[in-house]
Amino acid sequence: MSNDSLLSLRVRGDFALFTRPEFSAERVTYDVPTPSAMRGVLEAVFFKPEICWVVHEIHVLNSIRYFSLLRNEVNSHQNERTARTWENSGTGGYYADEDRSQRHALCLRNVDYLIKAEIRLKPHADAHPAKYRDQFRRRVARGQCYYQPYLGTREFSAFFSEPDGTETPIDDSRDLGLMLFDMEITEATDGSMLYLSHSVNGARVTKGNAQPKFFPAQLQQGILKVPTQLYQRGEVLCS
Repeated sequence: MSNDSLLSLRVRGDFALFTRPEFSAERVTYDVPTPSAMRGVLEAVFFKPEICWVVHEIHVLNSIRYFSLLRNEVNSHQNERTARTWENSGTGGYYADEDRSQRHALCLRNVDYLIKAEIRLKPHADAHPAKYRDQFRRRVARGQCYYQPYLGTREFSAFFSEPDGTETPIDDSRDLGLMLFDMEITEATDGSMLYLSHSVNGARVTKGNAQPKFFPAQLQQGILKVPTQLYQRGEVLCS
């Protein structure tokens, strides 16, 4: 792949929280963003059903700093089936004030990242990748996004811009352990979830299952390199 195919985006924010899934009650952030979190930022700026984003590198530009806060969270998970039952019966309901508790969160502050990623076409795409790369560059130059990107949680907004060439990764190398890569979603007739898939025939609602995928992550001289072969496995991640 040529360097022209690799796109760059600078992302900043006052706060970030990339939750480690092994801590289910009290939230603890990864030291650096996960590939899926950066994919979400890129999709907020530019998304098409016929493309997918393949994150190659995440450069950490500011030193890694933590802070703690208490957040009010609800204890119950949202359940569509229960909500439909309430709607159909006309009884029941949910009152968040009666279901709240305070939970601790370990977050990051004053974060600054450089994302390097590639646009990969799905089988039903019929345009050249250069067309999408140009569209992305124009949207970034204009500051356009479909919705405000965020850094791990929607309370922590992200701000993006074109790189100016002065970005220098921090001098920090560390073993990050097993890191969440992304959710691999596969079609299954007895699947537990519904999602929207796209093909040459258009969009359709599909039943399938989602499974988290992890990889051994290493920060080397301020750069997290993502093994791009992982993108070959998922049906929805990049098919």
